[in-house]
Amino acid sequence: MLHKLDAQGNVNVPAGDVAERKRLDIRDERGLFSRALDRRSFLRRALASGAALGVCELSPHLVAMPSWSGSEKQDDTQFTVEAKFYQKLQNQKIKCKLCPRECTVGDRERGYCGVRENRGGTYYSLVHSRVCAAHVDPVEKKPLFHYLPGTLAFSLATAGCNVNCKFCQNWDISQMRPEEVPAEYMPPQRVAALAKQYQCPTIAYTYSEPVIFSEFLMDAADAGHEAGIRSVVVSNGYMQEDALKTAYGKMDAVKIDLKAFTESYYSKVVTGQLKPVLDSLVTLRKMDKWTEIVYLVVPTLNDDDVEFRGLARWIKTNLGVDVPLHFTQFHPEYLLKNLPITPVPTLERAKAIADAEGLHYVYIGNVPGHPAQNTYCPGCRQMLVERVGFTASNILIRKDSCPFCHHPIPGVWHT
Repeated sequence: MLHKLDAQGNVNVPAGDVAERKRLDIRDERGLFSRALDRRSFLRRALASGAALGVCELSPHLVAMPSWSGSEKQDDTQFTVEAKFYQKLQNQKIKCKLCPRECTVGDRERGYCGVRENRGGTYYSLVHSRVCAAHVDPVEKKPLFHYLPGTLAFSLATAGCNVNCKFCQNWDISQMRPEEVPAEYMPPQRVAALAKQYQCPTIAYTYSEPVIFSEFLMDAADAGHEAGIRSVVVSNGYMQEDALKTAYGKMDAVKIDLKAFTESYYSKVVTGQLKPVLDSLVTLRKMDKWTEIVYLVVPTLNDDDVEFRGLARWIKTNLGVDVPLHFTQFHPEYLLKNLPITPVPTLERAKAIADAEGLHYVYIGNVPGHPAQNTYCPGCRQMLVERVGFTASNILIRKDSCPFCHHPIPGVWHT
């Protein structure tokens, strides 16, 4: 089947065509579908064009993911390690201490996320090194706009999630148990080696929910740091404080998806809670972790001006005016196919409200070519980073400041 591509190389696949999406292995947490190449096709294209390995706008596969019909049984032993965040109870039960759900799990049972299992009173992660998606992505795709713009991130995921967002773009891995998804054994040292091979200064843990594969994330971050590779995480932030400090303490940057600013939305649309996510953001601020926030604006559900204003004021009071906030366009998917794409004027209204509340870096996402994807100096308003799609250019920031008026521009701008 042939598909038309837009200017950014995105494939126009109908949202309901699940079989075709799976065939193309579409993995884009921002809602723009990207075409994946197998390893052989990618290498042939890269070498033919004289490009360096890994430098490709089409989010290529880096590993030959196994063809798998679902009938074969994968060897689970290589993916199984004892979980780090749990409490042992009587009668071989455990209480999970990873996320706010605090699942109480009996012997031979699993928690809500489906990737952690109690075996005789010991809790195990079933997804260590169990990579079901691996790509080279521009770091702007995460999106991280103030962290090494213009560079690439070796991006990976395992199956599973600790919430169930009705708009999830990657539900076919996030809402599955690990044995239901084909995976590649990719231990931490191999992750680091692949990142280096494809000239990626960072490893990104993304696509599904890194909270649930924290043990793997921590070990991969350690291996990456030993090889001079940094780590970033794209997360819902729905995590207990101790686990967050331990696991995300190893991250060099964090992007949090703040789904909405009301508990009712979290309850009905996310199957989670707002307060623990806000607490995570405050904790990350205290840890001095570079953090950016994405707010997916869903028509009729979280697009109220009062909510936009409350969000902006909370960020200003609790995190400061320099934390980048991305208002991102919604595309119908999964269980919310009945809603339209977010109108651009709604996103512009949200930005205008946040700007008026004093936030310095408010972006509009999923609208290629919109001027609100660029970075401007809050002092003199000169454009300092220009972006088209996922490509960053004209990065003018020098010594973490504006070259025109010398206003400090927070972020990590150079490797």
